[in-house]
Amino acid sequence: MARILNIETSTSVCSVGLSIDGKIASLQESHTKNSHAEQISLFSQKVIVDAGLKFADLDAVSVSKGPGSYTGLRIGVSTAKGYCYGLDIPLISIGTLTAMAAGMKIQLWDKNSSGNILFCPMIDARRMEVYTALFSTDLAKVEDVTAKVIDNESFSNRFADYKLIFAGDGAPKCKEALDHQPNAIFKDDFYPSASYQSVIAEQKFLDKDFEDTAYFEPYYLKEFIAGKPRVKGLR
Repeated sequence: MARILNIETSTSVCSVGLSIDGKIASLQESHTKNSHAEQISLFSQKVIVDAGLKFADLDAVSVSKGPGSYTGLRIGVSTAKGYCYGLDIPLISIGTLTAMAAGMKIQLWDKNSSGNILFCPMIDARRMEVYTALFSTDLAKVEDVTAKVIDNESFSNRFADYKLIFAGDGAPKCKEALDHQPNAIFKDDFYPSASYQSVIAEQKFLDKDFEDTAYFEPYYLKEFIAGKPRVKGLR
C-alpha cells in the first residue's frame, strides 16, 4: 500500500493531495495567486492529518515537474525534496501536462462521444505563447511538450482527423485564434490538481521510477527571464 504526498504548484494553483493505493484520500487547494510559499507546508500537514496518517507514514512524494511558473515550480520541487531528504523516501516527478491530460480524461471526456479525440492541456506562457502537448484518450503522447505560439493555423494538421479538447489557463488564448474550427472544443474552469497525479504516481512507485533527489531540477522548458525591478532607484 503506497501512501504518497502529491504536490502541484506549476501554475497559480497550489494543490496538495495524499493518495493511498493511487486514490486521493485528502486534498487541499488554493487558487489565490502567489500563495504557494504560504500554503504548501500547511496543506501538506493537513492532508496527512485528514487521512489519519503522520509524515513518517509516507512512502514517497510526487511533484509536478513542469513546465509552468518558474517560481511555483521552485517552491514545489524544493518542498518535495525537503520532505524526501528528511523522511528518507523516494521522489517521483510527473510532467505537468501529462497529469493535466489525465485529469481531462476524468473530468472532461465523454467516452461515449463519437469521433477521434485528442487532449490538449495548455499552460499560459508569455504573450500568445503556451506550453502544450497532445495526448490520445489512452494518454499516449501524440506531440511532445513544446512552447507554442498560437495563431489561426495552429493544429491545422490535426483537425481533419480529430476533435481537440483544449483546457487549462492557456486555452483562452487558443480560443481566440481557433474558434473558427468546428473540431476545436474548449473547456473552461479546468486547472492542474495534485489529485490528477495520484494514479501516475502510484504506477511510478510500483515501477521504482524515482528521481535522484540531490540532482533533480524542475523542467522549465524555457530559461527564466527576470523582469525589470519596479522599485524606484533600482536598475
